[in-house]
Amino acid sequence: MDEKRSTPLGARVWFSAVFFGLVGQIAWIVENMYFATFAQDIFANSGRADMSYGVTTLMVILSAIAATATTIFAGGLSDRTGKRKPFIAVGYIFWGFTIMLFALLPMKADASKVGLIAALLVFFDCLMTFAGSTSNDAAFNAWVADVTDKTNRGKLNSILAILPVIAVVIVFVGLGSLYNSANESNALFFIVLGIIPIVAGILALFVLQDAPGIQKAEGKNYLKETFYGFQKEIIRNNKMIYICLSAACIIGIAQQTFFSYLINFLIVTLGLGDGFVIPMAVIIVGAAVFTAVMGILFDKKGRKHFYYPLLTVMILGILSFWMIQFTSGIAKTLILYVGGVLMMGGILSLTGAFTSSFQDYLPEGTEGRFQGVRMCFMVLIPMIVGPIISLLIGLDAMGMNGEGFVPPYALFMAAAIVALFAVIPIWYVRKDSN
Repeated sequence: MDEKRSTPLGARVWFSAVFFGLVGQIAWIVENMYFATFAQDIFANSGRADMSYGVTTLMVILSAIAATATTIFAGGLSDRTGKRKPFIAVGYIFWGFTIMLFALLPMKADASKVGLIAALLVFFDCLMTFAGSTSNDAAFNAWVADVTDKTNRGKLNSILAILPVIAVVIVFVGLGSLYNSANESNALFFIVLGIIPIVAGILALFVLQDAPGIQKAEGKNYLKETFYGFQKEIIRNNKMIYICLSAACIIGIAQQTFFSYLINFLIVTLGLGDGFVIPMAVIIVGAAVFTAVMGILFDKKGRKHFYYPLLTVMILGILSFWMIQFTSGIAKTLILYVGGVLMMGGILSLTGAFTSSFQDYLPEGTEGRFQGVRMCFMVLIPMIVGPIISLLIGLDAMGMNGEGFVPPYALFMAAAIVALFAVIPIWYVRKDSN
């Protein structure tokens, strides 16, 4: 394996990438995990646990549709203007205010208001997603593609892939004490979290710099240019972009099959209660170290050598969570920690690798317009298919009677089966990388 020399990114780029990427992931972690947990807690407190799966699935699917549609138009507009900074800065500020909207919702609803609370949860989630997708999914991800090249984006994207788990630590360990399902209201939790992207957006106005020489989209037909990546000719001429994203899509579906229920799986199914924070933190730190090491190896040795080993590690990690039900004592604890690190480390490393390969194939000047395509494969499809799989498994586990809310072990078996299908697109990615 030949070692390669990376192009230095510079301190300002590294700071901007890590800081604004981290703030974005803090906001997304709230959306991806806490909003779902928040909804599940509200309906459990209101005596309607049977609504938990349905509303969670609806929130995930509709927010994914909102995220994809927003990214398509915002990405096209950022290419047309040749600027990313205004979208990131203003978008982060608006993002913070939309998070604060959840402070208006109570933790328990009367029977006559349960439907209204469900509708508000979905609406607020979609509004928050509009702000986040404009600033982070469209503009920030295009900015990352702008400032990197093939020699350094493996390392940077692997670091960015770690940020979601670091965000989990910050939210759960640093701010988790502000949230309690038994509270009458968790307004302070959402207000504090909303302040974070607002401050980051203000800072971005002074710190963030667009990459020099961004090519503006010159096409006269705005809609055609906006949907550039969905045109048959473009797909035919850039097929490796879509193959890379197909691999990432499969990994995303596997993750989304269990991810929205992971917190309550640890708390309720495994019976850890408030003690879930410790194993969650250990898994996150371990996965972060694992992914950081892989990022360095990607740029030095080449990503193609690690795809199949990482997929194997990821599937074994996911299956280990399914196997926990057959263990007890030290064996159970060991599988929880080691399996969790392998599961999350594999997912994050593969996500970073596929994102880098996707960026490698982008034609110059189209970075913004292809973000909508990326969202279709990495967000929209996974966040529709994955939650539908978990919905069917969850309702079956409840016997369709709505009694109790205990995320089943079968979620992880389903996720592992889905992940196996990534073998096919990975074969083409490895072959082309030669």
